[in-house]
Amino acid sequence: MKDTGLVKIDLIFEKIDVKELLIKAFKMSDEAIVQEVITSGLKGRGGAGFPTGLKWKFAAFEKEQEKYVVCNADEGEPGTFKDREILERVPEKVYAGMAIAGKAIGAKVGIIYLRDEYRYMLPELQSLLDEFHKSIKEIGYDFTLEYRLGSGAYICGEESALFESIEGKRGEPRNKPPFPTVNGVFGKPTVINNVETLVTALMVVKIGGAEYSKMGTPDSPGSKVFSVSGDTPNPGIYELEMGMTVQKFVDEFGDGDTKAVQVGGAAGFCVPRKRFADTIIGFEGVPTGGSMKLFNSTRSMYNVLHNYLDFFVEESCGQCTPCRVGCQQLLKGISLVKKGEIKATYLNDLSKLAETMRLASKCGLGQSVGNAFNSIVDNFREEIVY
Repeated sequence: MKDTGLVKIDLIFEKIDVKELLIKAFKMSDEAIVQEVITSGLKGRGGAGFPTGLKWKFAAFEKEQEKYVVCNADEGEPGTFKDREILERVPEKVYAGMAIAGKAIGAKVGIIYLRDEYRYMLPELQSLLDEFHKSIKEIGYDFTLEYRLGSGAYICGEESALFESIEGKRGEPRNKPPFPTVNGVFGKPTVINNVETLVTALMVVKIGGAEYSKMGTPDSPGSKVFSVSGDTPNPGIYELEMGMTVQKFVDEFGDGDTKAVQVGGAAGFCVPRKRFADTIIGFEGVPTGGSMKLFNSTRSMYNVLHNYLDFFVEESCGQCTPCRVGCQQLLKGISLVKKGEIKATYLNDLSKLAETMRLASKCGLGQSVGNAFNSIVDNFREEIVY
């Protein structure tokens, strides 16, 4: 695997003439826009990593007249705060990215699903959106954006639960298929992308897909915005080239005593010190939606795992049994092992349960619980056992 080293990039937050770029994009054919994004190799920056260009291509293929572009700004993953920063600093680039996506797939309406905790940003965002609508009309393109507020539920970060919430229903995941590009919000073909993905797609149109793909690695092209927190002297938001090792990341952001890095938040993977040098941050190694939490030797990894499981128990929508009951049993199980009320070998059974949840849960919440659970149990068992 190629290690790109730690390379700082200024693409997402680069100040550009958005109106000028939109004029350029609207002169392109729909197919040309989609092809640029496909050529770039851009994958979803929310963490799932589905190829953005293919998603747009599938939605563009649908013959339905009414289509939607949805921006997932329900940033609920613990340790992730980069979308908030993007919306605060360059919201016009988010709007422009959605307009270009709309052009590519034939949609006239876009919806930004904003995390309820970010409600305080709405007056300024709406004011800037009004200005954006004026610019779009001056260019002569028909595209309208609107905001919808979330309801404080982690599960609504899952795309189909987000659609349900927009439609005024309880936020619960839908069965798939059909997929959003065929049957999304209001039953219409929908492209849903993360805040960062939409801005990145905009910049791909600016610099060209081939140029963008030169950054990163073949499996993880481009750059990524990371939310860095925990035991670090340099917390904050950083845009870095994809494909660096965890060791290179720790060399830059660690405090000299980093024993673990949680890559991808509660739903992600815990990388121990012994794996720093051979673990790539990217889709060929450990993917991340942006959260990078560093832990030093003063931290109890049992407490970290307990907090994650407590979070999942609270945030599970309860719709499917594997997730609803599984989260509760994992939390109860490690608590009993820690107290010495059950043998340490029970951790093996819990790991099997986590794997069952991955296979049987309806959505990404239950499917991802085992990431943190197994990576912490496998690498820090001595901190969990009584």
